[in-house]
Amino acid sequence: MELTTLLIKRNISPNQISVASIGFAAAAAASMVASAGVLATVVAILFIQLRLICNLLDGMVAIEGEKQSPLGSLYNEFPDRIADSLLIVALGYAVGAPALGWFAALVAALTAYIRVFGGSLGLQQTFVGPMAKQHRMAVITAGLALNIPESLLFATHYSLYFALVAIAAGSVLTCVTRTRIIARQLKGTV
Repeated sequence: MELTTLLIKRNISPNQISVASIGFAAAAAASMVASAGVLATVVAILFIQLRLICNLLDGMVAIEGEKQSPLGSLYNEFPDRIADSLLIVALGYAVGAPALGWFAALVAALTAYIRVFGGSLGLQQTFVGPMAKQHRMAVITAGLALNIPESLLFATHYSLYFALVAIAAGSVLTCVTRTRIIARQLKGTV
């Protein structure tokens, strides 16, 4: 039986799935903060993927199960911001750069704010940029995957640090890109 169908039959709401993504992100974050070793890294990768599956399933259950709700948009956005922040801040602590982790989490959340702000102005929301949510999770997962051989061979964790730097820099660039698109739309020169 397909997972979406199973969730619909069990009367699981899309909002419950969205909130579950926070739990998976928290488990991944706890694993990253606890250790940058191989086992903790594998656990973090697993829970990040479960978080991403929740992001897919909430929309599928809403549409296929005809379970859209007035609160659906709220539950679609807020858990993502919380989950992203948990993971990015934890990555900062895992590599011994908590300030960079907090900065990266802030600019990652700002990418969504700028997108939604454009929408609040009546403009088409844009998801462009080099470090949208799916890109951030791919970078964290890649950094964690590279951390496995790196920690075994060299007992270092540079791949995690570089992943964090990429998320911070890419999120800043995404903010600039989205802001420029909004400015062009407001000027009517799209």
